[in-house]
Amino acid sequence: MSVTSRYREAWEGFWSEAPAEPGSVIWDAEPAITAERHLALFRPHLHDPGLPVVDLGCGNGRQTRFLAEHFPRALGVDLSGTAVELARRQDPAGRAEYAQLDATDPAAVRALHEHLGDANVYVRGVIHQSEPADRRRVAEAVATLLGQRGRAFLVELAESAKEVLRGLAQAPAGPPAKLRPVFAHGLAPAEVADAAFDGLFRSAGLAVLATGELPLSLTEFTAGGERIELPAWWLAVGPSGADGPAHGPR
Repeated sequence: MSVTSRYREAWEGFWSEAPAEPGSVIWDAEPAITAERHLALFRPHLHDPGLPVVDLGCGNGRQTRFLAEHFPRALGVDLSGTAVELARRQDPAGRAEYAQLDATDPAAVRALHEHLGDANVYVRGVIHQSEPADRRRVAEAVATLLGQRGRAFLVELAESAKEVLRGLAQAPAGPPAKLRPVFAHGLAPAEVADAAFDGLFRSAGLAVLATGELPLSLTEFTAGGERIELPAWWLAVGPSGADGPAHGPR
């Protein structure tokens, strides 16, 4: 079963209205404070750095293009065809590849694995934005793409991020400009309990190899000029039996 039409339309609407300029989307921070930091944490857990990397939920592909500089092949995939087309337009040199993918469609995910073989996977903020019925399917998609040799790095908002977002939304001047489209399109961030991740990945046949806290940097700033950051967890995961299992967020 794939995602609901409402959810797909919400993301198509969001990306169709998103400006093309880098940093115009609230989570579209420069790679130096996002994917570059994440890759430094991910590298020690890679079983085979020579595998392709899949950026699952690539959006406009800004992080995918960074990853393409560090892996032999990088593929950004997203539920939104509009986002995929935007990513292609912003990558005229073709540093990475892009394709539309519904991660909750097992047949489509298996077909991608058959095409690529085992892959490393980068996921930033996809599960906490997914509808409850789809979260396990996203975890299962990660497991399918990894195969036996791949490893995944995920960054997801912590439960406490919801209070930070609520505070931003209730500010006297209203939500920050870049946060308003998220609410306007019915996208609900920070909806997954911290304790849910361990069971979510175990049920998909994955083991949490390492985890830690690292704030998710946004492209919005406070009235005082400070960059807004949201509490977040990072997790490195691999097939069950991979070396170095650890407990997920509690």
